[in-house]
Amino acid sequence: MAKKLFDVNIDYSVCKSCGICYWVCPTHTIVEGDLQAPKITDMDKCIGCMQCVNLCPDFAIEVTPRKVVEKK
Repeated sequence: MAKKLFDVNIDYSVCKSCGICYWVCPTHTIVEGDLQAPKITDMDKCIGCMQCVNLCPDFAIEVTPRKVVEKK
């Protein structure tokens, strides 16, 4: 069975770069970028645990299941 993939989107217009998301991310999908802003290095590492979404004080992160296109 294939691994479920997720899309991680950060709304930088409301993000205040507090760092909580990259502190709690168990797979380091979100890491510290320039000026402590969160940065996504490899979205395929996301396991959909939703810790970043649940702990973001600004509601700036959205994690959604990625739609899989099956090849025939």
